[in-house]
Amino acid sequence: MGRYFSDLDLDDPAPVRARPRIGEWGPDLVPTTRRKMMLRVWVGTAFAASIAAVGVLMYLFYRMLMNQ
Repeated sequence: MGRYFSDLDLDDPAPVRARPRIGEWGPDLVPTTRRKMMLRVWVGTAFAASIAAVGVLMYLFYRMLMNQ
């Protein structure tokens, strides 16, 4: 079974234009491996929180509509 996430390490096999903080020959604004990992955690947390908020709002609206 393959890995669920892709390899975030762009140091060795990646071309120079995709490596973070290379300088003159590569972009300086490519996100680092740590930043990509933190972004994945943040996006997952934000998604779960938004689903929970929608669920709570649906429950509250249901209670208001049913006069309970």
